[in-house]
Amino acid sequence: MGELSKVKAKPEELAGYQAQFQEALQEVLAVAKLEPGEILVVGCSTSEITGQKIGSASSLEIAESLMDVLLPMIKKEGIYLAIQCCEHLNRALVVEEECAKKYGWEIVSVIPIPAAGGSMAATAMARFDRPVVVLAVAAHAGIDIGDTFIGMHLKRVAVPVRLSMKEIGQAHLTAARTRPMLIGGERAVYTK
Repeated sequence: MGELSKVKAKPEELAGYQAQFQEALQEVLAVAKLEPGEILVVGCSTSEITGQKIGSASSLEIAESLMDVLLPMIKKEGIYLAIQCCEHLNRALVVEEECAKKYGWEIVSVIPIPAAGGSMAATAMARFDRPVVVLAVAAHAGIDIGDTFIGMHLKRVAVPVRLSMKEIGQAHLTAARTRPMLIGGERAVYTK
């Protein structure tokens, strides 16, 4: 994992990242229609946002600005948030302890830092009420900034959410929601 970015983002760049992120989150939440208590997973490479290779220039400044947008929206919706760590922590996730207990996830001992976990995970550890780290989740929807591969933490069946924007900063942006599996074949009925 790379070092903490020594390049400071300009205030207008941070504001632009926040505006892009807010728009993307609003779109995902509108399509996913998450119920209170469901989970949104977020993977984010702050390095990729600035046009650097993933893991090479982690930025707490960018992570904090994105979290300023994310936390109020999540709290308003009454949903849980899972922030994916980088590959050096095996893509473990920071969640609220209440969420881990509700879903029965095993809590592990590690404290994400920018150089091992990533800036978003480190920021989540600092900003969540009672943060813990778990190995895996089964989220109901997700947003991926910079190709961090959140798919391993989505419930089956994941459905792409086509967003109006394709990037935050210079980072590729994707999103997904999930739905129950359709089983039973051609004679099955799927709606009431």
